[in-house]
Amino acid sequence: MRQIIIEKNDAGQRLDKFMSKRFKTMPSSLLYKYIRRKCVRINGEKVSSANRVLCEGDVLSFYIMDEFFFSEPVDDENFLSGISPSFSVVYEDDNIILMEKPVGLLCQADNREKRNTLDNHLRAYLMRKGEYDPKMEHSFVPALCNRIDKNTHGIVIGAKNAESLRILNDKIKKREIEKKYKCLVFGVPKKREDTITAFLKKDSEENHVHIISAPDKNGEYKKIITSYKVLDDNGRISLLEVTLHTGRTHQIRAQMAYLGYPIIGDGKYGKMNLNKDYPFKYQALSACEISFLFKTSAGCLDYLKGRTFFIKPFFENIIRF
Repeated sequence: MRQIIIEKNDAGQRLDKFMSKRFKTMPSSLLYKYIRRKCVRINGEKVSSANRVLCEGDVLSFYIMDEFFFSEPVDDENFLSGISPSFSVVYEDDNIILMEKPVGLLCQADNREKRNTLDNHLRAYLMRKGEYDPKMEHSFVPALCNRIDKNTHGIVIGAKNAESLRILNDKIKKREIEKKYKCLVFGVPKKREDTITAFLKKDSEENHVHIISAPDKNGEYKKIITSYKVLDDNGRISLLEVTLHTGRTHQIRAQMAYLGYPIIGDGKYGKMNLNKDYPFKYQALSACEISFLFKTSAGCLDYLKGRTFFIKPFFENIIRF
């Protein structure tokens, strides 16, 4: 029998969720078998319900195989120690951090890159500051709350503790956090300001999306809503401010191209013959503004209500109108 005391970052989650994070090598079927057979006790009480919510200070007793206690965590100290964080801090407090992600850095690991990612950079940064110790955490790791494309520059929100992560994920889901982008596009939209609804389907194998203007019969295409405003133009290209009302893969890039105004430098949805005339290796797109527009209580993050944070688009000093 081994025991674990539930700390603040472990509280507020279901028993099965905690166990799946803590015992990473334990098969799901075995995890639920242990719970059904009452091999887990909370404060001495036998528990058979996987959805039991854990509280800070709970003492969990596990009558399970020792091997699951000694599996190495994925984000251990050695893994993170060799990473040099490459983001700039836009804002930081005890609960959250706003990071300016550079072009070329993945937010999260994919099949080709497991190590050099923004979420690992965040954990390495907090570990060096003494705000995150992988050895002291049973289930929580600092995490990103939103993502942007590898070759898109801009603000990404990071949560330093479990309570902040839950709140931010909920507020993003309820659309109480607004994200605005700036981009350079070919052409000048006829309407200086508009909100466009379309439908998007992702091809995961090709890492490409397709857009249509009306719903399809099979429901494979998901609704996307994007607002834009022309801030400036020179008759050939335009500077746009874009607001996302939905958050689909490549939404801005694909939708602007669909409308006939592809983003300059975009090699996937843009116009290669025109891109060569501009000094961008990647899309001229920046996630440059985050606003916390809480409509309901945000708990420990209430102090962020009404606050907006900005950065300058990376192309601001390159292209002038």
